[in-house]
Amino acid sequence: MQKTAFIWDLDGTLLDSYEAILSGIEETFAQFSVPYDKEKVREFILRYSVQDLLEQVAEERNLDKEVLNQVRAQSLAEKNAQVVLMSGSREVLAWADEVGILQFIYTHKGDNAYTILRDLGLESYFTEILTNQSGFSRKPSPEAATYLLDKYELDPRTIYYIGDRTLDVEFAQNSGIQSINFLESSYEGNQRIQVLADIPRIFEAGE
Repeated sequence: MQKTAFIWDLDGTLLDSYEAILSGIEETFAQFSVPYDKEKVREFILRYSVQDLLEQVAEERNLDKEVLNQVRAQSLAEKNAQVVLMSGSREVLAWADEVGILQFIYTHKGDNAYTILRDLGLESYFTEILTNQSGFSRKPSPEAATYLLDKYELDPRTIYYIGDRTLDVEFAQNSGIQSINFLESSYEGNQRIQVLADIPRIFEAGE
């Protein structure tokens, strides 16, 4: 029996954190006198990433992207209390743990992810947590997945990357693993969900 494993994205997947993220970006933009349009920023980070946004702003306005990122990270860290769980997060993590599914995290979030997971009492569900401080190329590069597959001797056919953006599906596809996502995709390895509670149903239906 091959080990099934879930690699989870965080923001917008397990954590309902976009309002905190947007608020942090707004504060950062204000500090550098950058105009802020909430809906345009939301659309951009969902399509690409916060990192891509900061790089674009830094280039357009001749700012230091590292300083911009540090200010943004500090602002976001102060908003941890605003981060809440997506509906069904705790229940699905507990279900997967109970049925013996290995669980990992790979997120573009910084090491603040550890603090949030600890504060929410979720840290113990994960065998390993990879953040943007772990040294891997960013999604959709398959580097992080390759590392987990090799280290834990996982079968790509029974590994699922669970996320909420096209970037997450692309990461799964490039990694040769399965995808569970809130979005439709042409990738044949992707299964769309409406809510996290759909995940146990997928696996129970396949038994």
